[in-house]
Amino acid sequence: METPEPQWLSSEEREAWFALMGLFMRLPAALDAQLHRDAELSHFEYGILAGLSETPSRTLRMSVLAVLAEGSLARLSQAVGRLEKRGWVRRTTDPDDGRYTLAVLTDEGWDKVTATAPGHVAEVRSLVFDQLTKAQTRQLRDIGRRIMRAVDPDDPCGATRS
Repeated sequence: METPEPQWLSSEEREAWFALMGLFMRLPAALDAQLHRDAELSHFEYGILAGLSETPSRTLRMSVLAVLAEGSLARLSQAVGRLEKRGWVRRTTDPDDGRYTLAVLTDEGWDKVTATAPGHVAEVRSLVFDQLTKAQTRQLRDIGRRIMRAVDPDDPCGATRS
């Protein structure tokens, strides 16, 4: 049986793909550099603090936080360990189900994330949204959602997370 010929990318698709790949490589590095420079945090660590700060109790199960932070449980555990040493997060057993561990944002962690957020948002705005029109921002959101649904159709966050 013959293998079908691949459906090669058109020149326009290839240019779009290279632009997207460049974005995937350079934007996270630029955001990471800003956070390291201004807050001595990695982008992943900031995502953990921000994720916890957006919950009413500033608390999440580690397994839920791993999904929110787009990282493995092992990577999350290492990062939370670093944040614990700095006094920004603490771990505790889930009182509702002792099989789970909770990550809790401390008051010091809250102070750190609220002090870090303005500079991070300014960098995101400068690198991304200041470069786009309002219509392009909506297109970017829609494109991101569509691709996320293709990547993981079972992820309910793919429809709203960008």
